[in-house]
Amino acid sequence: MSVPCPACERTQRLAFLLASDEVDAALETGLMAWAPCPVDGTDPARAEAITQAQTRLRTAWAARARYRQRQARLERRAAEREARRIAAMPADPVAPARPALPAAAAAILERARARAAERSKP
Repeated sequence: MSVPCPACERTQRLAFLLASDEVDAALETGLMAWAPCPVDGTDPARAEAITQAQTRLRTAWAARARYRQRQARLERRAAEREARRIAAMPADPVAPARPALPAAAAAILERARARAAERSKP
């Protein structure tokens, strides 16, 4: 009786796990470190399935890393923008009070209020 090749057994296990959609278990089994059996060769269909899974995972992980870098860049830019906004604010938060209306308009409004008050008297 011959001793089974550990690489071939691992290939079979990985192929079974991937066919069962057990990606987490395949990762724990060593999916990303898998290489074809150097002694007996590997079934081409199984090797292709494992290689495709490795490629998909590497692509997804690279996309996740790019997304995280983008998020960090956006957060940094927002913090820089907020710092510039705060720096541009005057040191004295109390601004000098300006009248809401020009003097002429305020005088006209005051006269109108006085006339309205006279009319409403009994």
